[in-house]
Amino acid sequence: MTLTLSQAEYHRITVAEGVALNVAVAGSGPAVVLLHGFPETHVMWRHVVANLAADHTVIVPDLRGYGASDKPAEKDEDTYSKRVMAADIIEAARVLGHEKFALAGHDRGALVAIRAALDHPEVVTHLLSLDVLPTLDMWDILRGVDARVAWHLYLMAQPAGIAEPMIEATADTFFASFIDGWVSTPEAIPEEYRAEYLRASRGAVTSIVADYRASAGVDLRHDREDRDAGRTLAMPVMVIQQDWGVQLGFDARALWGAWAKDLDHRTLAAGHFMAEEDPAAIIAAIRELLGR
Repeated sequence: MTLTLSQAEYHRITVAEGVALNVAVAGSGPAVVLLHGFPETHVMWRHVVANLAADHTVIVPDLRGYGASDKPAEKDEDTYSKRVMAADIIEAARVLGHEKFALAGHDRGALVAIRAALDHPEVVTHLLSLDVLPTLDMWDILRGVDARVAWHLYLMAQPAGIAEPMIEATADTFFASFIDGWVSTPEAIPEEYRAEYLRASRGAVTSIVADYRASAGVDLRHDREDRDAGRTLAMPVMVIQQDWGVQLGFDARALWGAWAKDLDHRTLAAGHFMAEEDPAAIIAAIRELLGR
């Protein structure tokens, strides 16, 4: 059985030719869009939605290629570029009647959110990024033996047809290694949600790999073009991360500062799935950001 947000209404919204997103909508008021990460679905935001829906319209899609959203075949490098995935989100919100909104993303969803904020500053009013670096910086800081923490990035960066059959052969083991290895409080992801994430990911191997492959190619190029042009994030930005910069020998705040002038950068003593592990802290942070 597919898990849903009990307080939400569900919509299937066509955002591009042949692509429709599964979108949950809850509450009323100013719009906030929440984008999930890997290897999860939109229900990772369940605690946050329950709070924000009291005074906001909360829009929570499954990303293109994930969950119950469409998973188009990878026709070219743009099919799963963050630019195209960001355009999906802009269009979904527009169809729902929102020309402007605050945007929060975790993991892969944060990369989509960053691209949406860079490409559509007239639409994204506030940006929250949970536990990632921008694509350009991510690849720059991974080097030597320390890069083994991101081994999956290199696997899924390979040409089509290499990683996919490897992952499909051991899908549950592959995806569970991230769910179980990246959470510091396992009870934060109850068994029914863990099973949901495994089920959804098992059925989306090809599109998930395509999403990651784009980050080693077209997404990286788009970030470099923005950096060369001096393009930065125009809106208030909050970044919350684990303190893994210390372990990998880089200054995350400084890296983010090159992208966002109005930056609030924080670390949180939680695992990677912080919206589930410490939802109170994430809710408080979003509400604080919205007040800026």
